[in-house]
Amino acid sequence: MTGLPPLPAADLGGGMAAALAAMPDPACAEFTGRFEHDLTRVLDRRHAVAVSSGTTALHTALSAIGVGPGDEVLLPALTVVMTAQPVVQLGATPVFVDSDPNTLDLDYTDAASKVTTRTKAIVPVHLWGRMGDPARLRAFAAQRELTIVEDAAQAAGTSRAGVPAGAAGAAGRFSTKDGKILWSGEGGFVLLDDPALTAHARALRGHWLTPPPGRRPQERLGLPGRMPELIAALAQANLRRFPALLERRRAQTAYLLRALAGARGLTPLQPAPDETWNHYSPLLRIGLPRPRAFAEHLAQLAVPSSTGSFRLVPCDTRPMFTGGERAPCRGAAQILDRTLALVLTERDDEAVLDRYAAVIIREAAAWHA
Repeated sequence: MTGLPPLPAADLGGGMAAALAAMPDPACAEFTGRFEHDLTRVLDRRHAVAVSSGTTALHTALSAIGVGPGDEVLLPALTVVMTAQPVVQLGATPVFVDSDPNTLDLDYTDAASKVTTRTKAIVPVHLWGRMGDPARLRAFAAQRELTIVEDAAQAAGTSRAGVPAGAAGAAGRFSTKDGKILWSGEGGFVLLDDPALTAHARALRGHWLTPPPGRRPQERLGLPGRMPELIAALAQANLRRFPALLERRRAQTAYLLRALAGARGLTPLQPAPDETWNHYSPLLRIGLPRPRAFAEHLAQLAVPSSTGSFRLVPCDTRPMFTGGERAPCRGAAQILDRTLALVLTERDDEAVLDRYAAVIIREAAAWHA
């Protein structure tokens, strides 16, 4: 079996040492500015705003487009609670939309039925790095005068029909938390093209101390959302490695899926023909009895996955969002219950992947109702 490309070498500590040598620095912006500049070059958008977390990134982006009290925001139930949290914090209401089990994309019939006069935005989520159809998304949003803010937290390096993840709408949010292909321990960023939205995002992340043109400092409340310089230095170092890290993740996923070929009851999920997937997570449809229990069983055997290890469930079933008269998003539940989304890191070598494959094949063969 073809091996993996080597783990890309990097001087991850050099930039952090330089940032540390410059501290304490109240301005706290040199390495953050460098990281933002490099992001616009590598990910091809006009502006980047680095922040303290992926959740802060989405909060910042939604605030920049004007989401606030009384608004509604469409977002898939096929997501983590951190997608809905900023909507609530801004005083708006998350409205959960179902997903198509065959494509993992939004169920646009369900989405259309949930649009009201209060609907302000739509937030597609590229879970596991998989990206929906950007042309259909844009057409749906344009017909209903909705603003698109992408949750591309796991999708750096993915594109669909030539549109990079994070570039289909007004803004795209990303996370650099550990486990992402582009990582810095914690952190995130927003990609935008509009200067006014960018100015709002920069002001909001720093307590509105440096306001947009024509506005007064601290005339409104902002966030403690700046990316720390040490984190920015680490993020910039990994951004230099990003092409190699992306190549390695794609190779890891391909290696593991080849090793699992023929495993009982497991079928790889394929990207769309026009999708260039970053292969964030090896994905297999579980055709075994009690599929979620099978993923949880594997997690107990140290084979990590979204549902088995992190107990991911549709966001509309979380306690803070249940109640009311809305029907549950059954497509999202079906996807999560029947998908084995394996969790990888860049350090997983052939030995780790071979062990995962051996455990999965053995346990799938022995699994029963």
